[in-house]
Amino acid sequence: MTTPITTLPTTLLAELTAAVGAQVRAAADPEECARRVADTLAPFLRHSDLLPPAQQEPDPAGYRQHLLHAEPDGSFSVVALVWLPGQQTRVHDHVSWCVVGTLLGAEEETVYRLAAEADRTVLVPVATTVHPAGAVTYVVPPGDIHRVCNATSAKTVSLHIYGLDIRPHGTSIRRVYDEPVRVPTGSSAVRTPGRLLGIPADQADCPETAD
Repeated sequence: MTTPITTLPTTLLAELTAAVGAQVRAAADPEECARRVADTLAPFLRHSDLLPPAQQEPDPAGYRQHLLHAEPDGSFSVVALVWLPGQQTRVHDHVSWCVVGTLLGAEEETVYRLAAEADRTVLVPVATTVHPAGAVTYVVPPGDIHRVCNATSAKTVSLHIYGLDIRPHGTSIRRVYDEPVRVPTGSSAVRTPGRLLGIPADQADCPETAD
């Protein structure tokens, strides 16, 4: 569910969007752009009042997306994603670079690669990372196939900055992947670092559901 902009931004959020705009205009390529934006976002995540309560409201039916800002020239958008326990995305990739910072709680991200198996294509997990409050990461297509979920037993809120105007389609997702997931025998690539962050072991992993 995507909620349009209905609340005036906080002073901090206005400062963030102005700073992000300056970095987007200064970057020479998508990789540099994502890196600059990630560095810009990080210090703002220390402020619990970055978002008003209305932009942290969840949806029991699925993770909720609040549109916070869309740059007039279409160069980037800022959204808040709000997750209740057990909520997750489907496996997907993006049409643009994406920077993610966790404001509250923790997100778990599993990255996948496509592989041939007999006469079909499967998804192979590459790595799983838990991003606690204050953590920032980014992806730049191609090679950005992943799934994200709430890694805790409480609400999680994260800020996502995309390198496009998401308003025409309501999303930055390029494709959803329905291929079956296969974990190679004896693989050590997939880990659950949430267990090292004080997150209970039975709450650290995204539920494995068919996409």
